[in-house]
Amino acid sequence: MHRMNSALLLVLLALMLAGCSTAPKRDPEYAPVRPALPAPLPQPNGAIFRAGYETSWFENLRARRAGDMLTVKLVEKMTANKEAKTDVSKENNTSISNPTILGSTPQFNAPGFIPLASNRNNSLAFGLESSNAFGGKGSSEQSNLLEGDITVTVTEVLSNGYLMVRGEKRIGINQGNEYIRLSGIVRPIDIDADNTVLSTRLADPTIVYVGDGAVADSNVMGWLARFFISSLFPF
Repeated sequence: MHRMNSALLLVLLALMLAGCSTAPKRDPEYAPVRPALPAPLPQPNGAIFRAGYETSWFENLRARRAGDMLTVKLVEKMTANKEAKTDVSKENNTSISNPTILGSTPQFNAPGFIPLASNRNNSLAFGLESSNAFGGKGSSEQSNLLEGDITVTVTEVLSNGYLMVRGEKRIGINQGNEYIRLSGIVRPIDIDADNTVLSTRLADPTIVYVGDGAVADSNVMGWLARFFISSLFPF
C-alpha cells in the first residue's frame, strides 16, 4: 500500500512539473536545414590556385543554397466581406370536383355529420390550399493583420532555381509561448539586396501564428459549449 501511494505521488508530481513547464517546444516540420559540409581540401601540389576551393571576394550575399538564411518580412493584411440574402415562397392550390359515377354525382348524408361550408351538398368534391414562405439573411466580415520579421533557412533548391524555405520563431512570454511558423517557395529575383523578401512574394505559403499557455487556454471554448453552437445540436 505504501508503494502504491508513493507511485501515485510521483505521478502527480510529474504531472505538476509538466504543467508548470513553459519552455517553447520545437516543431520538427519547421526545423532548419544545415548546409552541406565542404569537401576536404586536397593535398597541396605546389600550385597557387586550386579549382573549386578558391575564396570568392565578391560573393552575392543573397540566399541561394540549402542551409542559407533568408529574412521574410511579414506584411499580411487581408479583409473579407460576405453577405447573403435568401427569399423563398411557395403556394399550392388544389381543387377536385365531385366525380360523376354512372351518370350521376354521388351525395350522402351521415347521421350527426356536419357538412363543411364549402361542401354543403356532402359530395366528394374537396379543395386543398397551402402556402410556405422562407426568408434568410446573413453577413460576415473578417480582417487580419500580421506584421514582423522571421528568418528562415533554405531547405531545397528546385531545378528552376526557386528556393523552398521554412522556419519557426519561438517566443516565451510570461504564462505562455508564441509561435510563428512559415514555409513556402521564393523566387531568387524577389530577394532584395539586404537578403529580405516580402511574405506576399512567397508561393504556396503556410503562415501559422499560434500560442499556448494559460492565456491561450482561457480563450478556448469548452467541448460542451461548442456542441451547443454546432450544427450537431438539433434545436
